[in-house]
Amino acid sequence: MARRTMTAKEVTALLGINPATLYSYVSRGLIRSEPAADGKRARRYVAEDVQRLAERKAQRRNPDQAARAALDWGVPVLESALTLITERAVYYRGQDAALLARTHTFEQVAALLWTDSAAEATIFNQPAVALPDDALATLPPDAPLTAMQIALALGALGDVQAYDLSPLGAARTGARLVRLLSSVLTRQPTDANINEALAAAWTCDAPHLLNAALILSADHELNASAFAARIVASTDATPYAVVQGGLAALSGFKHGGMTLRVAALLRELGGARDVERVLRARLQRGDGLPGFGHRLYPNGDPRAAALLDLARVALPDSPALDLTARATQAVRTLTGDSPNIDFALVTLAQALKLPDHAPLALFALGRSAGWIAHAIEQYELQKLIRPRARYIGRQPV
Repeated sequence: MARRTMTAKEVTALLGINPATLYSYVSRGLIRSEPAADGKRARRYVAEDVQRLAERKAQRRNPDQAARAALDWGVPVLESALTLITERAVYYRGQDAALLARTHTFEQVAALLWTDSAAEATIFNQPAVALPDDALATLPPDAPLTAMQIALALGALGDVQAYDLSPLGAARTGARLVRLLSSVLTRQPTDANINEALAAAWTCDAPHLLNAALILSADHELNASAFAARIVASTDATPYAVVQGGLAALSGFKHGGMTLRVAALLRELGGARDVERVLRARLQRGDGLPGFGHRLYPNGDPRAAALLDLARVALPDSPALDLTARATQAVRTLTGDSPNIDFALVTLAQALKLPDHAPLALFALGRSAGWIAHAIEQYELQKLIRPRARYIGRQPV
């Protein structure tokens, strides 16, 4: 498990500074400090803050190295007021996402992300986007991302209001767009709360769990799909194009497509007498354990923990939850890793006997709210995202 804090001696050695400079960094809020766990007077310093300062110093010394590292889990490249990620929690505009998943509707959380006020969920009280007759019936039922992209292209044709990129205009378009995507999954126009409409379509008697899954999937700072969405938004493309860009990035197996690999792992474990033996064999083959571990959460993904806790309370006798509990314990024994959101979404879908495509569908529908929020921020900035490349090819003759 990654160490979260460092001693003063370790910090000064890593940064090449003296104690007085360290105390100056602390007073300026650049490095957070906290009392030592053993009750001694010496304080400890948050390793994440120290590492961030070290990266900045390295960038100033070596711009070429900085260019190579900046887009690979590097230092932040954009400012955002949407989502804060700590080692133990995710916060949407300062509110704990795990708590929001228990107390708010998905529509309220979307409004919070878009307008900074959950009370603005009334923005969803709009006429639905009109699609051509029978369009929903012709969309591929088991390929949610493809179906969503087709519906977005069709919906954009008739939604002239989508060209209003003001904060309120983009939020209103976002509400129409999210309802459109939910209708793709329910195969009919969605008028009720989105989680209830999904529960009815999927014959699920726990709509609150679907609501929690949507909320916990809503945003995750500058992940690949959110960054893609912001790039599209920076060109002043409409929210429909923004969400299409997000969906394209989400489809990859290193992002939302990971749910398919998790489902395959659980099918393999479901037919095994000895779960740990199967997992050990996968590790020995180099196959890895999809659905476990996350670089941002050395203590475990708080989104997964929240969703799995809710599922256990609602479905205490679920065989699917029993299997995943045994798998989780075995993985912790073997690698120390905990489940991430991909694992939790697949577990929930199997426990509720949802369609096979449900985990990815829930992820995409929930995350669409976050993409719209990022678009609204980017429209306000009025800046084109245009990184430069460090050329390493053949030099001209």
